[in-house]
Amino acid sequence: MSLQNTANREFDKILREITNYVSEEKHFSEESLKIASYCLMDSIGCAIQALDYSACKKVLGPFYDNDCENGVRVPGTTFSLNPIEGAFNIATMIRWLDFNDTWLAKEWGHPSDNLGAILALTDWISQRERKIRAISILDNLIKAHEIQGVIALENSFNAVGLDHVILVKLASTAVGANILDLPMQQKLNSISHVFLDGNPLRTYRHFPNTGSRKSWAAGDASARSVFLNLLSSKGEMGYPTVLSAPKWGFFDALFKGKEFSLNQPFSSYVIDNILFKISYPAEFHAQTAIEAAIILHNKLKEDIKKIKKVTIRTHESAIRIIDKTGPLNNPADRDHCIQYMVAIGLLYGNLEAKHYEDSVAEDPRIDELRNKIVCIEDKQFSQDYLLPSKRSIANGVQIELDGGVKLPEVIVEYPLGHKNRRNEGIPILIKKFRSNMKSLYTEKEIDLLVDFFSNIDNFQKHDSDFLFETLWKRDSCPNN
Repeated sequence: MSLQNTANREFDKILREITNYVSEEKHFSEESLKIASYCLMDSIGCAIQALDYSACKKVLGPFYDNDCENGVRVPGTTFSLNPIEGAFNIATMIRWLDFNDTWLAKEWGHPSDNLGAILALTDWISQRERKIRAISILDNLIKAHEIQGVIALENSFNAVGLDHVILVKLASTAVGANILDLPMQQKLNSISHVFLDGNPLRTYRHFPNTGSRKSWAAGDASARSVFLNLLSSKGEMGYPTVLSAPKWGFFDALFKGKEFSLNQPFSSYVIDNILFKISYPAEFHAQTAIEAAIILHNKLKEDIKKIKKVTIRTHESAIRIIDKTGPLNNPADRDHCIQYMVAIGLLYGNLEAKHYEDSVAEDPRIDELRNKIVCIEDKQFSQDYLLPSKRSIANGVQIELDGGVKLPEVIVEYPLGHKNRRNEGIPILIKKFRSNMKSLYTEKEIDLLVDFFSNIDNFQKHDSDFLFETLWKRDSCPNN
């Protein structure tokens, strides 16, 4: 089979729109590029922090002892891998702690997951074929964010049981095809294959099957995107009506007969409105609830023992995803339970990745408090969550003490990483990066990286090699 099979057939409209968008030379605003640079910085910091956890480290590296000469340099490690394994490693590290940027819409997700494929292919090509400027990483990051996020606005994959990493695979395949400089036909062919795949079920994010796959699912999607692009580069055919074909197409077979709804063209909307996880490594719908709980912790002091009931006034998405009772079997279970996270905030006055581990979860006070926490939907919160002009993620937490005394409800409308709190958040984002990096890098190296990420001119001046060379450990890494 060859390209001629599909060359004269028109591909589904959205596949063409995606391909045209990634292929066009875009001149993104200084502000968009600046936000993208902070996304990249934050994602790398999250990846490095993940190396502190053995559960993450055990899934990294080559599957066989065959590191690739001049391969993809995985940050914080000595690994030099082929681009498929490189994409898996980098995306898995970024996503592992659920601490990278996020996007909330009809479909939730984490657009920086796409950096696995972007960074892997950029390093692979820059070492073997042509030097790629660092600014291209930001351009591709913005485009990947936009594809994933705009499609997510009006199209719920979770509603049909599919996991959001299908959009990671889609966006990564699209921008990856551009990094590889594939012809338009081959780009279309690659993207069509995304929808032919057996895409992951969402069950691994929910009781009773919540598990660690949710931490490497983005890595899997990233690796698959690279594979599809490499296959297309060899001339593998595409499938023009993979979405719209009657009965057998994606829409009829897996999307309940509905077509994708797009309410705006692809531009830079998503990067301009991206949500940073600055304060807590927690499922994002709970961020404001945790902030409210910590405020209450500081007010309660010793009265924490007198709590009779905790009411969380929240939005529909939070109730659907993280309102959870019953046993919590592992960290993945716990960081998707709003009751657990709020209990930690009330008891400890903070929430860190370590609080999801078994050693902390054994504290009997946590389950005792969880059993006193109830969630109720506030219709206005649900409306404001989807309203383009607001996109709030509001939670209100009220505590009733023994004797019937009710403390004033604490409402937090926007989390610290929201666009509406960006000026407040960026200095803390940089502080988060410094903290995440210090286990493997010297203060001098961290200063160099912070300076690099804080000045867009640096991305214009440097090849991408500068970044990979700075982050790669080359000869020694305590984590390997």
